[in-house]
Amino acid sequence: MLITNKKVGFEYEIIEKYSCGIILIGNEVKSIKNNKVSIVDTYCYIKNGEMYVRNLNITASEEKREIKLLLNKKEIKDIEKRMEKGLTIVPYKIYTNDKGLIKLEIVIGRGKKLYDKRESLKKKDQERDMLKNVKK
Repeated sequence: MLITNKKVGFEYEIIEKYSCGIILIGNEVKSIKNNKVSIVDTYCYIKNGEMYVRNLNITASEEKREIKLLLNKKEIKDIEKRMEKGLTIVPYKIYTNDKGLIKLEIVIGRGKKLYDKRESLKKKDQERDMLKNVKK
């Protein structure tokens, strides 16, 4: 099972990745395993030395609530140190690990400017064209 936020690679320049657990309630686990979750327009923040994700849209839950993420205190302090003006913590993908636990991969990213986004699109188009030529 893998759910990705494809906007992250386009909207942000990825600086660092972290993998963390999620505290879920009730049938949210079943909904996530059935791919009934959306991580578009979500973001993470640190409050009282703990990390939370907001606007995670799980079909089973009625409201969007803030969900606590499971990270070591050392990792949270490391993230706090790295946070500077212009950086954002964004959920990148939800996946299950080898033990069957649901994990969330978060990234620290810097928002791209419009010209950087255009450059990304150009590069993607060139790669697609090269693949078409190779297949012929």
